[in-house]
Amino acid sequence: MGGGGGEGASGPELSTDNVKGIVMALLSSGFIGASFIIKKKGLRRAAVASGVRAGVGGYSYLMEPLWWVGMITMIVGEVANFVAYAFAPAVLVTPLGALSIIVSAVLAHFILYERLQALGVLGCVMCIAGSVVIVIHAPQEQEITSVREIWNMATQPAFLLYVASVILIVFVLVFYFSPLYGQSNVLIYTAICSLMGSLSVMSVKALGTSLKLTFEGTNQLIYPETWFFMLVVATCVLTQMNYLNKAIDTFNTAIVSPIYYVMFTTLTILASVIMFKDWSGQSPGSIISEICGLIVVLSGTILLHVTKDYERIPQSRRCLCTIISLLDN
Repeated sequence: MGGGGGEGASGPELSTDNVKGIVMALLSSGFIGASFIIKKKGLRRAAVASGVRAGVGGYSYLMEPLWWVGMITMIVGEVANFVAYAFAPAVLVTPLGALSIIVSAVLAHFILYERLQALGVLGCVMCIAGSVVIVIHAPQEQEITSVREIWNMATQPAFLLYVASVILIVFVLVFYFSPLYGQSNVLIYTAICSLMGSLSVMSVKALGTSLKLTFEGTNQLIYPETWFFMLVVATCVLTQMNYLNKAIDTFNTAIVSPIYYVMFTTLTILASVIMFKDWSGQSPGSIISEICGLIVVLSGTILLHVTKDYERIPQSRRCLCTIISLLDN
């Protein structure tokens, strides 16, 4: 009876499984954050060689070795993330992805020369602070003994409504908004990635749990539900990879990473709350604290957006704007 008890006012103690999940999530964030930079270097090389960027439909990056190094780095990170979800609840693992923001933003500053201004640094700090609040108040995971238990959760009416809504929104974004605004609005590509990502995490959680139970001696591979979750993971991940490539090739990496993280985290927590009823055993104070943590993270990404817009203004105009502002005061 390991997972459910001991939720006192001071918060539940971290179990051994939760610690394993946190360690794997931190390693995952480091690899994924670095992969953004390596892949973008590869995309730039491929664009120079072929003259066609991935952001406008080019696929020449598939012949670029550096892009594949980045891809392998991301796969290692995703494998670590997969293992993390097998040991710890999604509301604990997902927010730790904030570390990938810091890794990618810092590396982008030094390697890609995508300058990270003071407000950008503050935005990253806010993302981390908000994530820490979420982790501190994260609920304990309920104990699951069969993949069929997760299947029952996935087929409840509330979650089926969420899945239908996600699929509808993704279709509208892909076939209507993406051709019109994909090259000018960073939210289009990142929204597609994040929406599909929320479904993939729920399936990864189910698949990871079934494999964990199998390795512990209770074979879950005999159930068709396990293979269905595997198919969903593959479909969602392939969609994510395609539109993530478009996003990081079209926009500043220091902007794509945190926006993707915030949208992905918010939608994943929402999906997890609907599917696994994560908030059902929590106090109102803990729920409010988690929501406040999300608001802090969202505020951090707004600062990063401001930094991006400021960075695009030529230096002479910045000085002029500063002088006008001082005169107005």
